[in-house]
Amino acid sequence: MKRIANFKDLKVPIMFWLDDIEDEALEQAKNVARLPFVFSHIALMPDAHKGYGVPIGCVFASGNVIVPNAVGVDIGCGVAAVKTDLKCIDVQFLRDITEKIKKEIPLGFTHHRVKQHWKGFQNAPDIEIIQKELDASRYQIGTLGGGNHFIEIQKGNDGFIWIMIHSGSRNFGLKIAETYHRKALENINKRKINIPDKNLSFLDIDSKEGDEYCRAMSFALSFAKGNRNLLAENVKYIIKSFYPAVSFTETIDIHHNYANIEKHLGKEVVVHRKGATLADKKTVGIIPGSQGSKSYIVKGLGNEESFKSCSHGAGRLMGRNEARRRLDFDEEVKKLEAEGIIHSVKSQKDLDEASGAYKDIEKVMDNQSDLVEILIQLRPLSVIKG
Repeated sequence: MKRIANFKDLKVPIMFWLDDIEDEALEQAKNVARLPFVFSHIALMPDAHKGYGVPIGCVFASGNVIVPNAVGVDIGCGVAAVKTDLKCIDVQFLRDITEKIKKEIPLGFTHHRVKQHWKGFQNAPDIEIIQKELDASRYQIGTLGGGNHFIEIQKGNDGFIWIMIHSGSRNFGLKIAETYHRKALENINKRKINIPDKNLSFLDIDSKEGDEYCRAMSFALSFAKGNRNLLAENVKYIIKSFYPAVSFTETIDIHHNYANIEKHLGKEVVVHRKGATLADKKTVGIIPGSQGSKSYIVKGLGNEESFKSCSHGAGRLMGRNEARRRLDFDEEVKKLEAEGIIHSVKSQKDLDEASGAYKDIEKVMDNQSDLVEILIQLRPLSVIKG
């Protein structure tokens, strides 16, 4: 549930849906709240933690401007969940399916060896950075990536087996973010605009550069969804090779890391959701846990105070290097194996994605009970990471 803080020298207050926040993330949120164009308040989701310029889990609205770093570097990163009609899965089949996914789907920095088909390529805008990356992206679509991206096979408390996929726009998002942050920095330097952190540099959305960024972002969102769709189709094909009669009955797909023009509190504004998802009353969304913890299918409650948003996951408790230093490898593996989970923690370097590196997802869900209603709880059976 939310609490409100009014700090000195801020243009707007900050609303928190979490009990505590690291100092660096709080300072980043304060800098956002100092921006001249920020509207009404800042909303920090319960998974909020330090990001690049703007905390991950930060939602805010602006006037006629857009902040590339408030969208993030993996534009359109999101989660897809596919419901099957399977009510159980044989343990040996589960192991074989896991190995086949690892073998047949490119993970980490691996790409396809041949160009992949996606009808959205024909709608690529004539924007320099898009055209520059277009050919390479034909090999990247349908690949998982690394970091916190994953493929999971899960069992829902609805009695069914689910597939869950977390991935984004691959290199498109990064290159768009880098390109237009540089243009945003040039914009404020040229106009001699003082802001609390140059990482919060912005573009007017009706300027040439702002319009380009919005169109490039929109294409990256479509690409990211196409990427998850192709990943899902390939996972479904693999499962079908073991269970030929399986049906896939429902698909949910929702993205975070984007900005959108919406009406809130009686005004049309640009809502930035960095590591946060839409949670209006029409939205069925997904909030994944960390490796080894539960995930949730949710329905939004349309809370205006969060700009109709909710968390995008559990949120990091430790940075990657800190997790590798502090977490005990044997203990993390023991926890996963006690749950019978086929996992991806194989060495000390994998501890950055162990469950101990993340916040308690159940506490995160409790903190946003006024933002979402839980529909289905999912527990992991097998986890594949890049």
